[in-house]
Amino acid sequence: MTLQLKTVSASRGPRWVVDAFRLFARKPLLFTMMFAVFLFAALLVSLVPLLGGLVQMATLPLLSLGFMIAGQSALNGGPVHPAQFLEPLRGDPTRRRSLLILCAIYGVAALAILMLADAVSDNAWARLQALMMQGQPAQAEIDALLSEPGVATGLLLAGVLGTALSVVFWHAPALVHWGGQGVAQALFSSTLAVWRCKGAFFTYSLAWAGVIALFGLLAALLFGVLGAPQLANVVSVPAGLTFSTVFYISLLFTFTDSFGGVAPEAPAGD
Repeated sequence: MTLQLKTVSASRGPRWVVDAFRLFARKPLLFTMMFAVFLFAALLVSLVPLLGGLVQMATLPLLSLGFMIAGQSALNGGPVHPAQFLEPLRGDPTRRRSLLILCAIYGVAALAILMLADAVSDNAWARLQALMMQGQPAQAEIDALLSEPGVATGLLLAGVLGTALSVVFWHAPALVHWGGQGVAQALFSSTLAVWRCKGAFFTYSLAWAGVIALFGLLAALLFGVLGAPQLANVVSVPAGLTFSTVFYISLLFTFTDSFGGVAPEAPAGD
């Protein structure tokens, strides 16, 4: 794929979300199955002593790239299946090595951010998990934990550092796989592309926030009218699975708009 760094207008951001939902609608069960299989595999990996958490974090670049490969396949009328997560590792040894290095760097950096945030919050996350495992923890205990000054600082730190890490790695796996770039070049190109298209990424974030807020509002209103407001929490689980799946599909559109080259066809209905 021939890549050419482009600047995308801010109005394009919401379109990435719309295009992703349209593509998801073509093969909703297959795309959802891909994400469910990854979640199950990640859960199994997390059970491995000592290295489980690191390996789990390190697989996230392959998750994003696998969905981009599946998305482009679907656009071209091809199949969608979990084996596409491993497809990038079956080709050119140089690109495979670069992808594995990217995964390792991401895993170490992400785990370090989580550990730092947890330390700043005085291990609030671990204490919250302990409370939740009690079955029916008192809401007052949870509120007291979340109101601790270190918790807000830890969340802010995790948010800022996590966002910075996402910017650096946003396009990097695809730049290695499709562009043949080395690790350093892919990380630099990803950062530059996100910065040049920052307006589009800002409206893209706003669009996702709007989708989630609208769903929450409609669910609360609907089940409130039906007299079963507790069911809103029940439907939030499949909705979260769907939104997460569509988010990873949308990465393909952010990449092809930012770098051009052999862009996928637009979803039907455009």
